[in-house]
Parts: sequence; structure tokens; C-alpha cells
Amino acid sequence: MRSSSVAEPVETDEVDVWEGLQAVIADIESAGGEKRLPNERALAERLGVTRARLRKTLQVLENEGRLWRGVGQGTFVGPKPAKRPDPMVLASKTNPAQVMRARMALEPELAGLAAVNATDDEIAQLKALSSRCKAAANWREYEVYDALLHHEIAVSAHNTVLLALTDLLTEVRRSVTWGRPRPEGARPPETHHSFADHDRVIDAITHREPIKAANAMRSHLQTVEDRLMGRI
Repeated sequence: MRSSSVAEPVETDEVDVWEGLQAVIADIESAGGEKRLPNERALAERLGVTRARLRKTLQVLENEGRLWRGVGQGTFVGPKPAKRPDPMVLASKTNPAQVMRARMALEPELAGLAAVNATDDEIAQLKALSSRCKAAANWREYEVYDALLHHEIAVSAHNTVLLALTDLLTEVRRSVTWGRPRPEGARPPETHHSFADHDRVIDAITHREPIKAANAMRSHLQTVEDRLMGRI
């Protein structure tokens, strides 16, 4: 017979442990607020089981996506939240060519959606930002309004997930070394390709032409990439 100096709780059977945990989870889900379970010691005492038995059942529930556990955080009801990538880490592992490929994959779709979903006020904002790009006193000011214009197109698409991806990509873009400094004090020439490119995208959005808007954005980004890579 096994003896121990420390009294262990009398084990309930496996079904009772499972049902007890399910009841705890149901209470937490219905209560609202924080979805944290009690700590293991308190939960084991509440269910009348050893912590080893408790951990085994918790692991099964975690594997099923009912719970998630974080080191130093506790155990929580529900699937583990997705970890947002660190823009600085992404930037350290990428290069301008990859960033442009990501923009080419995302922004034409946003322009097409904007042609369907943009409000009249949002279209007016796009036109105002285009005008500010053309009137910029220097390259730095132009790049600020250019970034705002592309962001407003993403907002006008009215797709929360794509907007979040756009915001992440913008943060990565700001952290990547592009290696092509703009001339100090100079301003974009009146013939700068982006002015006409932006107008074509906005015109397609204004006239509710999603395919034309997507193609115009794709053409614009291709020109940006070609200039960046020294192809033209």
C-alpha cells in the first residue's frame, strides 16, 4: 500500500472531472468580463482532483481549442488570440522588393472594394489628398500625403481585416531601409507619374468601376516598383 506524508484529495472519476471543468467554463463564459480560470491549486481543490489529473484534462481542452494557457498569465476560456507580428521584426527580415510585392497583392483589391463601398465624403477626401500631393512643397510633404491617400483608399474599402493588414504593412514600410534618399529641398516635378496614376485610381473609384480601379492601382504600384528597382 502506498503511503504519503501529504494528504491527496480523493479522486473523482474521469467523467466527473470533465463535467466539473465544463461547468466552470460555462460559468465563466456566461459571466462576461475576463475569461481567466482560477489558478490550478484553487481549481483542483474545487473539483476534488490532483493537479496532475487537472493538467491532463486542461491539456485535452486546450487541444480542442476550448482553452489557452500563457506562461505567467494563467488559463483562459476560448481559443488562443492570434499574436500580432512585430513590424520591426518583419522589417528586419524583408527588403523593398518584398514590400512592393505585398503592396501589389493587397492594394489593387482595396481599390476595387473602394469603388464599390466608398462614400461620397470619402471620395471627396481622396480628391483633396490627391491635390495636396500635387501641391507639396517638398518630397517629405509629398510622401506624407501619398501615404495618407493610400490609407484613405484602404479605409474606403470598408473591410476591417484588409485595413488591419494595410496598417501592418505601412508600419513595415516605414521601418525598411529603401536606400534611395530624396533630394533635399526639391519638390516632385509636375510630371511626376504618381499624380496621373492617383487621378486614374480615384476616377475609377468615383465612377464605381472596381475592375478599372484595381487595374489602375496595380499599374501605379508596378511603376513605383520599376523605378525603385532601377528598371526605368
